[in-house]
Amino acid sequence: MKFISWNVNGLRAVMKKDFENIFKELNADFFCIQETKMQEEQKTFSFDGYYEYWNDAIKKGYSGTLIYTKHRPLNVFLGLEDDSYNDEGRIITLEYENFYLVNTYVPNSKRELLRLDYRMEYEDKVREYYGKLSTKKPVILCGDLNVAHEEIDLKNPKSNRKNPGFTDEEREKMTTLISSGFIDTFRHIYPEKIKYSWWSYMFNARANNAGWRIDYFLVSKKLKNNIINVDILNNIMGSDHCPVSLELEV
Repeated sequence: MKFISWNVNGLRAVMKKDFENIFKELNADFFCIQETKMQEEQKTFSFDGYYEYWNDAIKKGYSGTLIYTKHRPLNVFLGLEDDSYNDEGRIITLEYENFYLVNTYVPNSKRELLRLDYRMEYEDKVREYYGKLSTKKPVILCGDLNVAHEEIDLKNPKSNRKNPGFTDEEREKMTTLISSGFIDTFRHIYPEKIKYSWWSYMFNARANNAGWRIDYFLVSKKLKNNIINVDILNNIMGSDHCPVSLELEV
């Protein structure tokens, strides 16, 4: 099966940048989107052959997640079990016979780390949630996790130390998450490969490939031998992020 994850930074905006053709060409079984920045009722588009599951933020034009899938799930869960963090539409979980698929948009810590404490609380809460899912069946976790885990995962690690997305605290949470039973699929397949999934709109960052790898597919260790291929599709434009892909036998 083919999985795609993409922070589109506004679905209505990217629809004007050839998203429909990109979507069809990628022909994914599961297409997970972050930062829809819209409400489901605002849409003027659809994709034949796909079920769609939206989790909109209460605040219009902000955050939001969405999954398009060719495969009807057994269950759909929006947010966490206690409905926390669902005001920002940050998590969708689809349950299937052999796995859970979780699409998440992790909060940015913001300038001057104004939201770091919130981010840390979120990390702990969702890791507990993923752990509960993992006791039942394997988990495929994807999305904009808003952290470059290791120095290899961004162009300028020294100058970005302590900046949002590369603080010690955020990186440690990522280490803890992976250590709880997950595999970073890209780094598993390509231990030394340098490829980025996000570039600032400033300073010609994309043209200079001064980027960060902050978009991920993590899978439960039980799925380690099921990984067929993983890639970062940095030739696809339309957002400050590019799509990431995973081919998995499930």
